[in-house]
Amino acid sequence: MKLGVNIDHVAVLREARQVNDPDILQALYVACESGADQITIHLREDRRHIQDNDVTNILQFSKVPVNLECSINKKILDIVSKARPHRATLVPEKREEVTTEGGLDVFAYENEISYAIEQLHDAIIPVSLFVDPSTDAIEQSKKLGAEMVELHTGLFANLFAMLHSSLPKSNHSVKELEFPRYELSDRLEAALEELKLSARYAKELGLEVAAGHGLNYHNVDEIMQIQEITELNIGQSIIARSVFTGLREAIQEMKRVTRQ
Repeated sequence: MKLGVNIDHVAVLREARQVNDPDILQALYVACESGADQITIHLREDRRHIQDNDVTNILQFSKVPVNLECSINKKILDIVSKARPHRATLVPEKREEVTTEGGLDVFAYENEISYAIEQLHDAIIPVSLFVDPSTDAIEQSKKLGAEMVELHTGLFANLFAMLHSSLPKSNHSVKELEFPRYELSDRLEAALEELKLSARYAKELGLEVAAGHGLNYHNVDEIMQIQEITELNIGQSIIARSVFTGLREAIQEMKRVTRQ
């Protein structure tokens, strides 16, 4: 299992004070030295964390492949095509969202995604699509020409947290998932089964399979059991853990978990 470490949240902290502290390049170095198999960053249209010069610097100095997440916005695609990361992952994006919520709608934006993939392929950049776990979305991703899919694990992660953590008692309880425990358990099992079926179908179609969103030290073991998934992209939980343990130990701990 490859571990892609998303370092966006280091840039979130930096941008909160509009200073170069914490230094995103220092985070890059620590991540590479601590066993990250890949660095993942998201160049958002609103530039709320990663900036254009971050992309340039990270691509220049990273010792491991860089997965650059981006929307299908034409201006963003032009930047990504010029930067030429090791891979581009197309994701949905809304300015009002806290983080990327839900997978890319590969049907409603079929033409735009097809154009984006063509442009990125012209720049010799492999493409992954961040999609909800459904066989229809997987089949459409293959049809559009992607080499890889990243399965959105947000629903699974939210259900797991509502069932196994103190999230329901916090201010951040997921209101639409406030069900009795027996129903949460059933829904969690169904969400996991959907991930398994989608990963298996993607593999059958010849697509590489990654997974990400909301994965942490407590729930990742369930995803680790899905053999078709060969890469995990994890950010927030690692950076959150690093507040208490340091970034090096946080990454190494996640590496130990994902090697079991």
